[in-house]
Amino acid sequence: MDTVKIKNKNKTVFIAHRGLSGIYTENTLIAFEEAGKRTYYGIECDVHVTRDGKYVIFHDDNTGRLCKKDLIIEDTDFDTLRSLEFKDGVSKMPTLEEYLQVVAEHKKTAVIELKNAMPEKNIYEITEICRSKYSLEKIIFISFVFDNLKTLRKLLPNQKIQYLTFKCDGGLIKTLKENGFDIDIEYGALTKEAVKKLHKNGIAVNCWTCDDIEQANELISQEVDFITTNILEN
Repeated sequence: MDTVKIKNKNKTVFIAHRGLSGIYTENTLIAFEEAGKRTYYGIECDVHVTRDGKYVIFHDDNTGRLCKKDLIIEDTDFDTLRSLEFKDGVSKMPTLEEYLQVVAEHKKTAVIELKNAMPEKNIYEITEICRSKYSLEKIIFISFVFDNLKTLRKLLPNQKIQYLTFKCDGGLIKTLKENGFDIDIEYGALTKEAVKKLHKNGIAVNCWTCDDIEQANELISQEVDFITTNILEN
């Protein structure tokens, strides 16, 4: 099995969602490595804080979907999480540092989702890890938690930041513009008119998670800036 190629005549770039998760176990080092070998502009991941204040890469709040034991990540210490057996028989839960090392080696853009609401202390530590392991200019932070992004903006006034959302309206556009945030939106919520309005207000448009060729071509025709995908590649 391999990626599905898309002919892209516009400037739209593709983000590997949780790494090359259409083929490999999501948010694992092999998924990041394999995405790095391909033409993706960026590689996305999800960051959680462990009970003892470490930063691990995993999407869900609990481990049961991918691991043989079901634990709540934020209530579990790092060593226990690191020792968990994945159902694929080979993976281990990566650290933020390990993810950044792979992305840096392949010179991709890091797209880092802060999964849950985090105190400023944790967000500061995440930004410092990112600064020490890679260039902040090659990192985009994303989150559904608006306060996380406001904290990021306070800490990093010039950072690329995208707000994750299922919909967009005029009020949100005003708020995004005021805070200097771009948007990362569920792709089915987009129209050509919405993309034009966002661009008119200086807001870059990322969309998730499109794995269908026809829908991806429609998004490209709408001139979205980024498509986040599990399996497509341009």
